[in-house]
Amino acid sequence: MWWHDPGFLYLYFSPYNPNQMFRNILFTITLALFLQNVSMAQTEELFNGKDLDGWTVYGTEKWYVEEGLLVCESGPDKEYGYLGTVKEYKNFELDLEFKQGADGNSGVFFRSSIDGTKIAGWQVEVAPPGSNTGGIYESYGRGWLITPDPDKDKFLKFEDWNSMKIQVIDDKVTTWLNGKEMITLTDEKIGQATGSIALQIHSGGGIKIWWRNIRIKPL
Repeated sequence: MWWHDPGFLYLYFSPYNPNQMFRNILFTITLALFLQNVSMAQTEELFNGKDLDGWTVYGTEKWYVEEGLLVCESGPDKEYGYLGTVKEYKNFELDLEFKQGADGNSGVFFRSSIDGTKIAGWQVEVAPPGSNTGGIYESYGRGWLITPDPDKDKFLKFEDWNSMKIQVIDDKVTTWLNGKEMITLTDEKIGQATGSIALQIHSGGGIKIWWRNIRIKPL
């Protein structure tokens, strides 16, 4: 490879090269752009801002795109609903933004599988204040595995945009809300699973949530 060529390195870094400073700067910029392109190539846009391509709707609740935003809204049945990725993911970093309206009870599932509106997997909670946003819940299983310290609830900006990061590596899960770490969990059962990413709308009616900038980087 070119960066292993001693002659190339001599050309850029030799103290006898009159254009050394310029060449060093050029080399640094080129290398930075190369590394940036590698990083961007690994990141997938899960939501294209136009339609639900790459996703599957489960249930009768409403999922639609409006002004470049992904919207989930309670339907007439007022039941659970899910929007799951067609692809499955094992280890990853997932970044997204959400804004809650009305009740705002939702969640982000990982390593999940869905049959009708029954889901198996783990949910990173997205909920109104005082309801453990950023915690991990196992549906149809053990229930709450971990909840954030109550003092961290102040990081949630209800009815405003929030950023969430979810990192899943083997049996370890870490979540962040608006740049603040909410929980870290190590769980053997999680480590054995794989599956899709899924957004949830809770049962009960009266719920509306907006999503944007949904990106995943497989690890």
